[in-house]
Amino acid sequence: GKGRPPSLLRRCPPPPAMKQEKKLNANAKPFRFNPKTPAFVPKFKKPAAEPAPEAAAPEPKVEIPGEKPTAAVEPKAVEKTESDAPAESWEDDANEPAQPEAKPEPAKPAKPSEPAPAPKPTLTKSEKKSKKKQTETEAMDAKVAALNANGVSIPPGHKVHDERPHVNVVFIGHVDAGKSTLSGQLLLLTGQVDKRTIEKYEREAKEKNRESWYLAFIMDTNEEERAKGKTVEVGRAHFDTQKRRYTLLDAPGHKNYVPNMIAGAAQADIGVLIISARKSEFEAGFDRGGQTREHAMLAKTLGISRLVVAINKMDESTVEWSKKRYDGIVKKLSPFLKKWFKPKDTVYLPVSAYTGDNLTKPMEKGTCPWYDGKCLLDVLDAVKGQNRDEKAGMRVPIIDRYKDMGTICVLGKVEAGTLYRGQKLQIMPTGSKGDCVGILVNEKSVDIAKPGENVVIQVKGIDENQLLPGFVICEPERPCKKCVTFEAQIRITELLPHKPLMTNGYTCILHCHTIVMETQIYKLLATIDKKSGKETEKKPKFVKKNQIVNVKMKVPKSIAIERYKDFAQLGRFTLRDEGKTIAIGKITKVKAIAPRSGK
Repeated sequence: GKGRPPSLLRRCPPPPAMKQEKKLNANAKPFRFNPKTPAFVPKFKKPAAEPAPEAAAPEPKVEIPGEKPTAAVEPKAVEKTESDAPAESWEDDANEPAQPEAKPEPAKPAKPSEPAPAPKPTLTKSEKKSKKKQTETEAMDAKVAALNANGVSIPPGHKVHDERPHVNVVFIGHVDAGKSTLSGQLLLLTGQVDKRTIEKYEREAKEKNRESWYLAFIMDTNEEERAKGKTVEVGRAHFDTQKRRYTLLDAPGHKNYVPNMIAGAAQADIGVLIISARKSEFEAGFDRGGQTREHAMLAKTLGISRLVVAINKMDESTVEWSKKRYDGIVKKLSPFLKKWFKPKDTVYLPVSAYTGDNLTKPMEKGTCPWYDGKCLLDVLDAVKGQNRDEKAGMRVPIIDRYKDMGTICVLGKVEAGTLYRGQKLQIMPTGSKGDCVGILVNEKSVDIAKPGENVVIQVKGIDENQLLPGFVICEPERPCKKCVTFEAQIRITELLPHKPLMTNGYTCILHCHTIVMETQIYKLLATIDKKSGKETEKKPKFVKKNQIVNVKMKVPKSIAIERYKDFAQLGRFTLRDEGKTIAIGKITKVKAIAPRSGK
C-alpha cells in the first residue's frame, strides 16, 4: 500500500538461507529428538552463511530504528532452534562417519535387550499348552522307561497315550430298573452327546408315544430295543473324569438275555446295580423270578469285587425322595449282598436317572434333605481300582472280529500284561502266529495298551477263521494253556426242579471269559466244607444245592483257559442250564496240551 517504506516490502520474502533449509527438510522423516547426542553444526549451514550479508545490506535503509536488530536476529534464532532439532536427528543417520562421537548411539540396541524378559511372554496360551504337552510327554516317557525296567520290552519311540487309569463300569439290574436311561443321562451330563442328537431322540420317542424313553435311545440303538423298551445287546460308551477314563457297559436286564449280560459283565471292573424304588417294582425284581439276585451273584462270579447300588426313580410320584422307602430297600438288600460282597466294598446312594439328580454333582438340600453323601461320579472315582500285573504274560480274550479296509480287526480287553504295536502274537488254542500292526483305544491309534484297556487290535499274518470269540491272544514266549479237560471247584447255587441232584455225567453250558460252550461234569471228586475248606467226602455219588464240590470237567473242543490263581479273569466261570445259573466255579488244575506250531 501507500505510505509504506520500500524497505519493509523488501523484508517480507524469507531470506535465501531459509529457502534452502525448507528445501532440505521437506522430505525429512520426523522422529524423537535424542538429548544424549552431542551437538554439531550441519554442513548445509556453511553455504547459507554467504547470502546473509545481502540480507543485511538493506537493513541500514530501514527508517524505523527499533526494527534493525529484530529483523536480523529473530529469523536466525528461530531457524536455529526449529531446524536444528529435526536436522540433528535426521542428519544423525546420514553423517555417522563424520561424527564418531555419535557412536554411543548404537547403545540403543541395548533397549531391545532390556526386554530380555520378553521370553516371559512365552507364557501365551499356545506356549502354555506346548509346555504342558512337553511335561506330559516326559511323564509318559518315564512310564515307558518304568515298564522296560519291570521287564516289559517296549520298543523305542512308543508312548503311553494317557496316564489316567481306565475302568470298565457295567450297569446291571432287573428289567425296567432304568439302566439305559441312567446311562444316557450320564453321557448327556458329561458332554458326550450334543443337544441336536437329544432333540432328535426326543422326537423319535414322541412318535412312539414313549416320551420318557428318549434318554434310553442314546444307548439302545437297535430298532427292536427301541420298540420294546428292552435292551438286548450290551451297549458300550465312553466318558472321562479328571481322575479316570471310563467305558460304560449297559447290560440287558431281561432273563432271556442273561448270556449277553454275562458277556458284558465279564469285561467290567466295577458293577453298578440299578434298583427301581417305584412301588412294587423293587419287589418284582428282588423276589423269586426277578433278575436282581441273579445279576448281583453273576457280577461277583465274573470278577466284580466292588458294587455300587444306585436306588433309582426316587423322584417318582409314589416315592418322592422318601427316606422310609430308601431305608426299606437297603434293609432288604443288605443281607443278600453280604453273601457275595464285603460291606466295605458296597456303596448305596439315591439317584434319579430321568432328572439327573445325584449323578454328576451332589443334590441340593431342597431336593433330598436327608442325604448328604457323594454323587455317583464321585463314588466311582473313589472306588479302589483292581491291581493288574503289567509284567505278566499278555492275555486278550477275543470278543469279536471284523474286516476294515482289508485289515483284520480284533475286539477284546487286555486282561493281563502289556500290548504294544509291532508285538509278535500267538492265538490260542489254535497256535497261529502273527503281528500286531496297530492298536485302537476309543477309535484313536495308540502305541501301548495296558491291562484293563478295551482295544481293537489290527493283526497281520493270521487267517480270519483263526480269530473266533473265546480264543485268546497271547505272547509266543508265554502262551495261554490249551486243554480239553480240567479240574475245578464249584459252588452249586440252584438246580432245576426236574434235576434236583448233580451226578457224574451232568451236562450244562460253560461261560468262561468269552467262551460259551457245552461242558460235562464227568467226575465228582470230593465235597468241601464251607467253613474249614477241607474235604468231607471223596467221590460222592451226587451233590445238592448250596454244596461246594471239586469236579473234573471236559469240553468237546480244546479251549484256552488258565488256573484261577495265575490269571483270575481266565480262571473263573459260570455254569447255566435251561436259562438258569446253577453253579459258579474256579479252575484249580489244567491238563495242558502242547500247542501245535503255527505259521
